Amino acid sequence: MKLVLATRNAHKLEEIRAIFDFKSLDVLSAFDFPEIPDVVEDGDTLDANAIKKAVEIAAATGCWALADDSGLEVAALGGAPGVYSARYAGEQCSYSDNNEKLLCELAGKPDRSARFRTVIALSDPEGNVQTVEGACPGRIIEELRGTNGFGYDPLFVPGGYTETFAELDSEVKNRISHRARALQKALETWGDLLH
Repeated sequence: MKLVLATRNAHKLEEIRAIFDFKSLDVLSAFDFPEIPDVVEDGDTLDANAIKKAVEIAAATGCWALADDSGLEVAALGGAPGVYSARYAGEQCSYSDNNEKLLCELAGKPDRSARFRTVIALSDPEGNVQTVEGACPGRIIEELRGTNGFGYDPLFVPGGYTETFAELDSEVKNRISHRARALQKALETWGDLLH
């Protein structure tokens, strides 16, 4: 069986492959289908974006597709940036721009609690889709620390740890992250299909 990971984000692809041991699947990614346009993530929830990506990629490739959408949800910001995490500072922003905006928005706020959340959608070529999700609670610190990872990783300290995601060894992060937890639920839910 062929499974397409519906992403062209090399960091995300590497993380998913490191976490999810696809034993009997021929795993491809959106990179293997350059003729397919990127799916426009215009949903107003993580669920909507994950479902849209999975369904459109499955239909376009004729293969099962696995897609995710992740976001950082900060309590003091009413759950923002949430679904807009990748473009929090604007459409063509960098990780650095997003981190700078987050720090500005949190300046002077005592509650630094946050969580990363991932929704994973699995679709067959006919558009039958299911979702699972995973979350990793933690807090936002006041300065960037670490060089591993991507996105908000240098500002996010997961619960029970003193290091940021960007300081943790990738093996540790891949065991405790929101994406790891969502992928674990995917394995439990769809294990017969994905093994």
